[in-house]
This record gives sequence, structure tokens and C-alpha cells, in this order.
Amino acid sequence: MILRINILGVLCALALINPLSMMGQDKQFTLHDLIPGGKTQSRFVPRNLKQLQWCGDTYLYVKGDSMMSGESTKAVKVAFTRQQLNEALAVVGAQSVGGMPFFSVPYKDQPVLAFNAKHHRFHYDFVENRIVSMYDLNGSWENLDFCPANGYLAFTEEDNLKILSPDNAVSIVTDETAEGVVCGKSVHQNEFGIHKGTFWSPNGSALAFYRMDESMVTDYPFVDITARCAKAEPHKYPMAGMKSHEVTVGVYNLATGKTVWLKTGLPKEKYLTNITWSPDEKSIYIAELNRDQNEMHLVRYSALTGDKEVDLFTEKNEHYVEPQHPVLFLPNNPDQFIWQSRRDGYNHLYLYNTKGEQLKQLTEGEWEVLDILGFDVKGKALFFSSTRPSMLSSFSYGDALYVGTSRLDLKKGTSYELTSGGLQGVHATQLSASGKYLIDSYSAPDVPREISIIDGQKRETLRTLLTAKNPYEGYAMPEIVTGKIKAADGVTNLNFRLVKPVGLDETKKYPTIVYVYGGPHAQLVTGGWKNGVGGWDIYMA
Repeated sequence: MILRINILGVLCALALINPLSMMGQDKQFTLHDLIPGGKTQSRFVPRNLKQLQWCGDTYLYVKGDSMMSGESTKAVKVAFTRQQLNEALAVVGAQSVGGMPFFSVPYKDQPVLAFNAKHHRFHYDFVENRIVSMYDLNGSWENLDFCPANGYLAFTEEDNLKILSPDNAVSIVTDETAEGVVCGKSVHQNEFGIHKGTFWSPNGSALAFYRMDESMVTDYPFVDITARCAKAEPHKYPMAGMKSHEVTVGVYNLATGKTVWLKTGLPKEKYLTNITWSPDEKSIYIAELNRDQNEMHLVRYSALTGDKEVDLFTEKNEHYVEPQHPVLFLPNNPDQFIWQSRRDGYNHLYLYNTKGEQLKQLTEGEWEVLDILGFDVKGKALFFSSTRPSMLSSFSYGDALYVGTSRLDLKKGTSYELTSGGLQGVHATQLSASGKYLIDSYSAPDVPREISIIDGQKRETLRTLLTAKNPYEGYAMPEIVTGKIKAADGVTNLNFRLVKPVGLDETKKYPTIVYVYGGPHAQLVTGGWKNGVGGWDIYMA
């Protein structure tokens, strides 16, 4: 397992030396330059392309009051302007927008963008320049979850779950009145890959959702620091050794208006995570984890009756098991799915059938699979990002200072990297709907940002969209040093970074800030721009 324990040393010169006398004409940073919220902070962030995303095989990004679009090697053009968008809004009697809203892509294969404005959700066809759907929203609605298959919108209001139809009719799914019972919201403190509470079936005929009873959980005072004077607010938090909340899963059928509850049984204090529908909408897969978090069962339930169908397989570890990713079915084979597991010490991909039999391990090595980006249009290739080093580099596996994207042939079980770089670097990629192209946003310690369109089959850059300049050029920068130290076991390498004071005098001692994040999922020392050093670190040094 890669231990993501990162050490940050920031040596602060403060008043011990006069940096101005040692840096010639280099300009000095101010707090407004480097701290988020500062008046000039935006100037010192590497340039980016706003809202860059795929819509089918067309990439889109916002530039000023225009949405730009392009296709692989073709020239970028204006897809639409804010004026055109407002003209389309006027046709349906909606208010105009004062700036380009935040867009999402509701359908993979249609030139339609979704956005919220003025208590409405709009679907905008930017090719025909018209609003194709308009949903009336209430300001008290939260956790909106749109289903592209049926056009319905699930949402929560206070602690209950409701559904909005395309013709703006509201259906009530739950009507809980007891204090401490919530439906349709994220549960289990957002752990184990949980980030929402509703799950539409593939064809939109039903909606699975969480119901959480936390009435038996003690209140813990969380401090709200957003107010002018901080205040304590009670929050249900299960302390170790005390009662935890109890979670169940309901399945609401849109045609009948009835809910079936999955019979997840005892013990009630367990974690129900990574909910997934089967492609035929008949079953639901759940990773069930005991409260000790050292034993996980992948279980399949009938979505029609709620009965437990089969316990597919079990994973155990003397320390902990942490399922983070749901079952992923192969596009053209509903009897096979991919499961992610750290059973060999690193997160890797395993191919299973629906009987619970492991067919093969798809990836292996002393590196981590970080994310699955999707499949190609035929479902024969899978794209994933990982810490596997570039084949062009020579440093050891498991560093986690290099992140790249690979293409995996599911039949042969072989994979190769599509991105490439040096000893360090981070490629953040997005896959187009067909899998033919990827948006690659790359940074390295000395590369602020480069954004390209790359071929989805071979390591080839088709078009460069952006090469950002160094925003710190002309300013007095501290030296940033990276390296490795051994963990307590004397074997595991831990990455560290050291930010030295500007004008360091090696004969003197300086005040030192040592920062260690001791938990998972928050890697601080990266192979990206300045190795992940932030503005506060630079200012203090």
C-alpha cells in the first residue's frame, strides 16, 4: 500500500534576514497575491480554460461571453454567445443571465447543455439555439439528481425525497416526520466513496435511495467558522464505541408509486456502500462493510422484492477494508463487471462474473489505479488513470509523483500509457463519449499547465489548446526541494517537500513549520506545479 503521509517543511526567514538585499530587482509577493480571496490572487494561478469538458466528441470551454468548441484537429470556433443564450431564454419567457452560467452535459450524445439560473434548470440546445427543457425549482430543494433516461429530477426538501417530472409535476417519495430520519441524502459521513443519496436505474424506471435513522446518535458540537462570531452547532456524529446511525435502502418504482425496502438484515450498524444497479434493472449490488471496517461483503439484492439474492464474495484485512468504487459492468456484457480492490496492497482492477467468480486481475504492480475514465464506443477498451510511471521515465514504482492515463485491452488484458512525461508530472484527463479522444491537462514542477487533445488509441497530441506562462515570473521565489525519507518500518518511502526561505543563509537557524497530514485521500506532495506548494507556503518562506 502506498502510504500517503506527506511531510511539508516551510522555513520562514521572517526578520532574520533581509530578502530584498539578496534578490536584486525581483518583486515581492503580498498576501493579496498568494492567499485565496486576495484582490490579486487570480494573477498568480496558472492560466486555465474555464468549464473545459466534452459534449460527445466536441470539446467546449468558456471564453469571456462565448462558449468555444472544437473537434480533434479542427479549428476552435464560437459555439454560442451569451447574447444568443439570452435570446433563447427570452423565447420561453425566462429571465436573461448576466454572465455565462456553469454548464453540465446531461446527455452524452446530444448538443445540449444544462444550467441553473433564476430558480430554474434549463436544457439548452446550442446547435439550434433553443431551450428544450425548463424545470421550475424551489430554493429549498437540495441534492438534485437528474436522470437522462427519463428526464426526471430527484431532489430532497428538508429531510424527505421527491421527484420532479419533465412537465414540472412533483411526486412525494418519502414522508418521514420523525426527528433524526433523513431520506435521499448522503450517509455514513461521506466515507467509502459515498457522495450522494439517490441512484437512478439505467432506464429510469426506478430510483434507489438511502434512508438514515440517526435519532440514536449523540450530538457533537461542530464549530461554524463562516459566521462573524464562530458558534457551535450540534451534529450527529457516532463516536467510537457509541451508537451509530442505521441505514436502509429503498427502491421507488415510478410506474406504481410504491417503495420496496432491501432486506439488508442484521447487524443494523453496518455500512451500505457503492450502490449499483444491474443493467437489466432487476438487481442492486451493495458493498456491505462491518463497523470494524475489516470485512466487506459484495451482496446482490432483488430490486423487485428486496430479497437478498447472493453474497458474491468477501474481502478481509486485519487492519481495514475500504471499498471506494461501485461495481462497473462491461458495456456489452451484462454478466461481467470490474471491481476495484486493494487486496494486494495497491488499488487494482479485477474482472468478475455475476456469479461472484474472479475471471482475472486486469492490472497489477506496485502502483495505484486512481480513477476509471470510461470505455471506448465498442466497450473493448477501458481508460484509467494511475500512478504507474511513464515508460519513458526511470524512477521507481509507487512514487505517486507521476499520474498518467492508460488504455486497457479488456480481452487481452494488456495496457499501455497514452500520456507521457518525465520523472514527475500529473495528467488530469477527460475521455470523450466515443473514447476516441482525451482532454489532457498536464502540469509538472516546472510546467504551470499544458492542455492538449490527445488520440485515444496512441500517444499522439492532436492539438494544443493552452500553454500557460509561469505566473511567478519576475518575483522572488523560495527554493523548493523534494526527496524521500523512510517510514518507521525502514522500508516504505515517504515523499517530502521543503520550502526554503528566500535568501537562505546555511550558517543560520530559522523558525520551521512542519506540517504532516496523517490521513488518507489527501496527497500533499505531488508531481504537479511546484510539487503542490500553495500560496501560503510561498508567502511564509
